[in-house]
Amino acid sequence: MTFDADLDFAPWRLSGVVYGTLLNDPEALALLGQQVNQPPYKAPPQAPVLYLKPRNTLAGEGSIVLAPNPTTPVRIGASLGIIIGTTACRVPEAAALEVVAGYAVVNDVCLPHDNFYRPSLRFNARDGFCPIGPRRRAEDVSDPDALPVRTYVDDVLVHDTSTAGLRRPLRRLIADVTAFMTMHAGDLLLLGVRAGAPLVLPSASRTRVEIAGIGALSNRLGVEECAA
Repeated sequence: MTFDADLDFAPWRLSGVVYGTLLNDPEALALLGQQVNQPPYKAPPQAPVLYLKPRNTLAGEGSIVLAPNPTTPVRIGASLGIIIGTTACRVPEAAALEVVAGYAVVNDVCLPHDNFYRPSLRFNARDGFCPIGPRRRAEDVSDPDALPVRTYVDDVLVHDTSTAGLRRPLRRLIADVTAFMTMHAGDLLLLGVRAGAPLVLPSASRTRVEIAGIGALSNRLGVEECAA
């Protein structure tokens, strides 16, 4: 994975863990309906629901996102990535921006699945399922909770959202996550994918994720030669 040379130093070098955030969009949670009240959970989540994007998922600009076969779509999940710049433990919401080094455009790819609380690794952690694109220093982004986010498939706009109106805005998400776990410089925390993220068949040729003020990330689509 190649990044801008002037940003390729700690804490800009993404050397830590990539954490995804589920159900941070009120609409995504509402779409689950009564599922959230069924066993084993019996209630909506009270804390952030996190999952990991392991090292094998990391990719960059122009990388190929591979579906397991020609008839299985992949979900293109545009998300703002929060780059942690220092050790963060029990960070108060008011001080959350002090632990942020910058932001990145992330395509949090997954296969369609029904288990939102405990998503299987085989849906989220396939090779190349976390392309990471342009980054900007924290001081260059005035309001990370008000950034337009757009997804294009073959240059057609298919998803038009923003980072506004989430259940946990950036500061609260950092505070709630660091309340139960320590984050470190180089870790990447994803703000979350909005409801309606497009499902795209590999017959499409290219996707592009744009976050205003951060940049754009383009990836190609293909099919695995050997199904996993």
